[in-house]
Amino acid sequence: MENVVKELKKRKYSVGTIKEIHYEDFAIDTKRTDTFRHKKAGAELVTARGYNETDILYPEKLAINKILKHYDHDFIVIEGVDKGNFPKIISAKTKKEIDERLDETVIAITGVIANSIDEYKGFPVINSLKNKKELIDLIEEKTFEKLPDFPEECCTACGYSCKKLSHKIIKGEAKRDDCVISNSEVTLFINEQKVEMVPFVQKILKNALNGVVSELEGYENNAKIRVEFEQLNEDV
Repeated sequence: MENVVKELKKRKYSVGTIKEIHYEDFAIDTKRTDTFRHKKAGAELVTARGYNETDILYPEKLAINKILKHYDHDFIVIEGVDKGNFPKIISAKTKKEIDERLDETVIAITGVIANSIDEYKGFPVINSLKNKKELIDLIEEKTFEKLPDFPEECCTACGYSCKKLSHKIIKGEAKRDDCVISNSEVTLFINEQKVEMVPFVQKILKNALNGVVSELEGYENNAKIRVEFEQLNEDV
């Protein structure tokens, strides 16, 4: 992880990281602190703001997609998360460990096993200490903007599920631009966060807006339409 981050930074990318902690009792916040007392009192979100650091504490395990909304970086490097529609590198000591985690999202293998082999079942095995450049070159080549994560029954407009399209992009059999949602004519933001919509929902929203604004003075065919409104309370 450190080598990947350092090498990406050398190449002038902005980098964020996410670390999955595999320890049930893990908590940064400790008993008897003020922030711990805030949380115990029922605060749904607690922020600790210091002179050199700001920590935002959720009293729950957030989904990866919700965590990613906090990031706006060229690369986000995630450690310890097995599931997700993004390229993965397995760090392993043995072939057994590789086989336990090998799937269609894997682009390479690294870890202690890289000291003894340089290829496994068609996947490159790269020593991240000795061959950092090779590893980052591969990451640059294989990484793409994160795809939506809709269930297959909601959207297969590109011909595949989001998961399957991700696999095909990694294999070089498809392109990121094949995702119809990413090339849509309708974009929705809620609190400055982009909300992904399947083509069916996009069509409903577009037709509804067109139906309303087409009756207004100043409307032109194929004009770019922008609508903003503030929801003042729950009853609006």
